[in-house]
Amino acid sequence: MKRHLALAGIALAIAASAAFAQQKEVTIGYQDMLDPYRHAQETKELEKSTGYKISWKQFGGGGEVIKAMASGAVQLGEVGSAGIAAAVSRGEPYELFWILDDIGDAEALVAKNGSGINSVADLKGKKIAMPFNSTTHFHTMVALEQAKIDPKDVQILNMRPPEVRAAWQRGDIQATYIWDPVLSEVKKDGKVIMTSGKLSAETGKATFDGYIVNKEWAKQHGDFMVKFVKVLAAADESYRANKAKWTKDSPEVKAVAKWSGAKPEDVPAGMALYGFPTLAEQNSKWLGGGKNSLAAKALAATAEFQLSQKQIEKTLPDYSVAVTPAYVQEAMKK
Repeated sequence: MKRHLALAGIALAIAASAAFAQQKEVTIGYQDMLDPYRHAQETKELEKSTGYKISWKQFGGGGEVIKAMASGAVQLGEVGSAGIAAAVSRGEPYELFWILDDIGDAEALVAKNGSGINSVADLKGKKIAMPFNSTTHFHTMVALEQAKIDPKDVQILNMRPPEVRAAWQRGDIQATYIWDPVLSEVKKDGKVIMTSGKLSAETGKATFDGYIVNKEWAKQHGDFMVKFVKVLAAADESYRANKAKWTKDSPEVKAVAKWSGAKPEDVPAGMALYGFPTLAEQNSKWLGGGKNSLAAKALAATAEFQLSQKQIEKTLPDYSVAVTPAYVQEAMKK
């Protein structure tokens, strides 16, 4: 009898352990980017699709998302390609499973009117702000390198987007390399000097925003991952098919404004600056293809630059180890 009770106890323990592993709760870290699935956040599409309790937590930059994931407080998060490259180069256990957006012209170097800055070379001696270890930090350094400007000759300040906005309004900085919603605001009394789309085309060093997940958590919640990808893909497809209907008064744009902190009237133009890859493009171009995938090559280029700037201690021989098309491929089957 005791043996039967012991076996029953072991079985219960195993079942409890499995139940814990499949606990239907998740905390997702997001930022203030203008992305179509903000409307899905508002309408709780992910909760409806998966049955999970979703806790959405907003962060001011990719570095903060990475720290929260490292502590175990967040399981999935939105991070720019620079933050992803740094984290996986350090050996942190994350994988990129979705390209939120091809940044293109959605990030730009803007100089304040009256600052005397009309080119990247004019940044000498001036104050420029952006979040460190972000895609805009990376492209700031790429732009300076391209213009043969020593970064030491520029006052480069580490500020989160809300801090950039406040510093710009106070006149504490002369330039910023930033994204919406702050980008739309600084453009009103500033001049665009360079966009990430132009810089990527000239240097081959692309930037993007992506979704990363703790690898072990993803293994235990594979069904959730596939359903999440399907929600993301459906939101992007809805936007691509109905752009004209995404006006400042539409519920979709109001949702993007609410979750990002942007003004509804700035959202349509801001979103138009991004590229949102289709499910097929995610697989064939961005995530699929191993070492030759666009994402893996972008991460490798970013990491090489971070190494040269002593932001990381080493690079990986192959960044496709941190890129997976698996969940996209499963989503395409269903």
